[in-house]
Amino acid sequence: MAVTLVNPAALPTSEMYSQVAVATGSRLVFVAGQVAVDATGEKVGVGDFAAQVEQAFLNVGTALAEAGATFADVAKMTVYVVDWSQDLLPAFIDGVGRASAKLGAGSAAPASMIGVSVLFDPDFLVEIEVTAVLD
Repeated sequence: MAVTLVNPAALPTSEMYSQVAVATGSRLVFVAGQVAVDATGEKVGVGDFAAQVEQAFLNVGTALAEAGATFADVAKMTVYVVDWSQDLLPAFIDGVGRASAKLGAGSAAPASMIGVSVLFDPDFLVEIEVTAVLD
């Protein structure tokens, strides 16, 4: 693999992500921010945070697959959440879990979750972008 995930002993360990990704590959894949739309561009899960997280992750998986990559190749993930609060964490974990089950993969890449006031369309509650590294 072109990405090795590391958790330094001097930093806290998270079940959701790794602290460091060491990339040794030579091809970078940048996936634009993905939101909760299906293949036809129709919105999915309006008002349902977990459903939107699931669909956004599935869309990231589709984009990665097109480039010959999987979540195992992800070196960095950024998640933008409208009006983020800790109360949303269980729904986020639920959506990620459902998407991971469908994709047959998870992601422990370094990640940032950023609370925002609004995305480009007020119906969207989450947007996810990733950078992957391939050999």
